[in-house]
Amino acid sequence: TANVPGRGHTWEGWEDSSVPPDRLGDYLRDFKALLDRYDHSSAALYGHFGDACVHTRIDFDLRSATGIAACRAFVEDAADLVTSYGGSLSGEHGDGQSRAELLPRMFGDELVRAFGDFKAIWDPGNRMNPGKVVQPHRLDENLRLGTGYNPIPVTTLFQYPDDDGSFALATLRCVGVGACRQDHGGTMCPSYRVTRDEEHSTRGRARLLFEMLEGDVLTDGWRDEGVRDALDLCLACKGCRSDCPVGVDMATYKAEFLSHYYAGRLRPRTAYTVGLIYWWARLASRVPRLANLATRTQGLRALATRVAGVHPRRRVPAFATRTFRDWFGARSARPPGGERVILWPDTFNNFFSPHVLQAAVEVLESAGFTVDIPPRPLCCGRPLYDYGFLDRAKKQLRQIMDELRSDIRAGVPVVGLEPSCVAVFRDELLNLFPHDEDARRLSQQTVVLSELLEQRAPYWTLPRLPREAIVQGHCHHKAVLGFDSETSVLDRLGIDATVLDEGCCGMAGSFGFEAEHYDVSVAVGEQGLLPAVRAAAADTLIVADGFSCREQITQCTTRRAIHLAEAIRMALPKENHS
Repeated sequence: TANVPGRGHTWEGWEDSSVPPDRLGDYLRDFKALLDRYDHSSAALYGHFGDACVHTRIDFDLRSATGIAACRAFVEDAADLVTSYGGSLSGEHGDGQSRAELLPRMFGDELVRAFGDFKAIWDPGNRMNPGKVVQPHRLDENLRLGTGYNPIPVTTLFQYPDDDGSFALATLRCVGVGACRQDHGGTMCPSYRVTRDEEHSTRGRARLLFEMLEGDVLTDGWRDEGVRDALDLCLACKGCRSDCPVGVDMATYKAEFLSHYYAGRLRPRTAYTVGLIYWWARLASRVPRLANLATRTQGLRALATRVAGVHPRRRVPAFATRTFRDWFGARSARPPGGERVILWPDTFNNFFSPHVLQAAVEVLESAGFTVDIPPRPLCCGRPLYDYGFLDRAKKQLRQIMDELRSDIRAGVPVVGLEPSCVAVFRDELLNLFPHDEDARRLSQQTVVLSELLEQRAPYWTLPRLPREAIVQGHCHHKAVLGFDSETSVLDRLGIDATVLDEGCCGMAGSFGFEAEHYDVSVAVGEQGLLPAVRAAAADTLIVADGFSCREQITQCTTRRAIHLAEAIRMALPKENHS
């Protein structure tokens, strides 16, 4: 309701009025008439109608003197209306600056004076929350926007189609609800859960970006060190994209900021090592044993991690001696099956875990699909976003669309096993190419394995695997793609799955490998995932589709996690195994 595509921003202003439940119908009729009188007929009404508590989002003009005066007049009339019904100005939330001036209309002058007398006993210097309830500021002063709001115009690489193409409007999404400050459940916000610092919450970061564009308090714009420091611990999990009530997408804002912050500058070492892992992995795949020797031999390992900016307690994953693309190219020809799909050989699974992609081939062919892969090596560029390499990321996405154009236009599904890579096609792609028809098609046609099986093979009888499993959903999987198809396939497989709901694994792509982030990375994992894995019985499967999630589990516990494709493959008859 706050950010409906194609419509202007709406605001609280008159947030949570409440009346006696038996009078709600009459109140709503009168309230709608009041909205119409002030030309706010497009306002959104929602809330807890069983308790007669009504939330609203109204298209107030808070940037002109005329609009602010009209907003004030509306709120005064709305206050008179709700009190005429014996109701409350705020049925659920507090009576801060936006309502305190109106409290005499509800409580009467004598009781409000008593509020002041009581506060004076405990706070004679009026130091605690001055201007909020007692002797309040006017409801139309100290506004976040106001007539002086004039954000610095900026040119961005992301296009922000859901915010009218404006980064400034994107930063206005946050209205301070504070859902990002939760300490359990959901995905948002892992860095806040560890630090308990407002600066490292989604709300705190959004506020800093807002102030950066205002240019009054923060005057260095894209080069501001304070903003960079606040974004440094953002794991880019995208949890806020789905968990935040107004859809703040801090991972996108971070990538945007870093692209400008580092323009014309050297980036940290890890940007050129971990961030460019696709190119390094391609090089290492030519001499994998030599590369592994360098990362496994004690002295060489210490030197390699130090040069790369990786924490010494992290182990660089071993390069496969044979990549998936090499394995697939050497397969004997298979008779054509049913519907053709393109399996996406992402960088992580292709170079480090080819067995996962091999398992997916067996599963897909068992389900009746004909499996192809892109004719030449491609990478979606997921690690590039972590370091603000947006120009390079955009170039790679254009290469992918050029390479796959005929298949895209033919409607061939693209199946990805790494959720963060699929999320690039479903999210970043459309933000970088919002008006490109091929981008739209590719976004719609790209799915994870479970989505393909649910959408294109709903009647395929999956083999049964009657096992218990702990399931860690990748943050991007939950935030961008949705996790329902995953749990549905696990159920069809006969697995008794416990899906964890304790947030991010902590590895978050390159984040957990970086020397300066290691402690936070492990602390995030210890809040839910890692203790659950350690407590699991030896015969309980640990299922995690994300390469980062599996790597965090491997490096911080004695267990090995498997991909959904591997779980299904375990149940297939042996003759189906390649």
